[in-house]
Amino acid sequence: MTPPQTNDVKYTLEVRDLHAKAGDTQILNGINLTVRSGEVHAVMGPNGAGKSTLSAAIMGKPGYTVTKGSIMLNDRDIGAMPTWQRALAGLHLVMQYPTEIPGVGIDELLSEALSERGIDPAKLTARIAGEATRIGLDEALIHRAVNVDFSGGEKKRNETLQLAVLEPRIVVLDELDSGLDIDALRDCARRVEDLTNERNLGVLVITHYSRIFADLKPNFVHILAKGRIVASGGPELADQLERDGYEAFNP
Repeated sequence: MTPPQTNDVKYTLEVRDLHAKAGDTQILNGINLTVRSGEVHAVMGPNGAGKSTLSAAIMGKPGYTVTKGSIMLNDRDIGAMPTWQRALAGLHLVMQYPTEIPGVGIDELLSEALSERGIDPAKLTARIAGEATRIGLDEALIHRAVNVDFSGGEKKRNETLQLAVLEPRIVVLDELDSGLDIDALRDCARRVEDLTNERNLGVLVITHYSRIFADLKPNFVHILAKGRIVASGGPELADQLERDGYEAFNP
């Protein structure tokens, strides 16, 4: 189950004709999307379009039900896997609203996560310290309970640090830019951009705004509206969206 920790291994996340509900409400109505190692795909859309439902369905979040279609990781259907197995298989979610975990230190959390992946956590302290410096997170925070009494910027920096330490193959960024100031957004986006080059990370970034693209460069941009992808293209599509707004893409 543990993904190989070598940069020459290619991973593909493929979402095929995905229909999904949040509770009893149908939200996604046929999503097709393929993210490969080293690629950055941006999904943009207005409130209620289904962006967060897409991230939840990919990671198997409780309360969200896939009613049709499939989610494939390297040609393996992971739709029946619980969230923790998807994580071990190489998927990772950076949450829009990071969870607080009282009583569990960041270092303790990462140590357990690495052990579950069959990775020796002996050098974890040095790895965390290096990533904390790189991401601009106060190193003293790594011994504190996960996200408890953290500012919005500290939470997102912590989420990005966890991403770098755990070395997944495909990451879903659910509105990484939400609640961040300019400096925190720049630091987090640049670290993810670096990971696409250093470790061949595949990225699905979900966002309302194109400001994150100053530091995290998308290869592909997709517009989501009413549970469907209504337009796909290169980075120029984000420029069109900034100019014309979401109304121009209503299905």
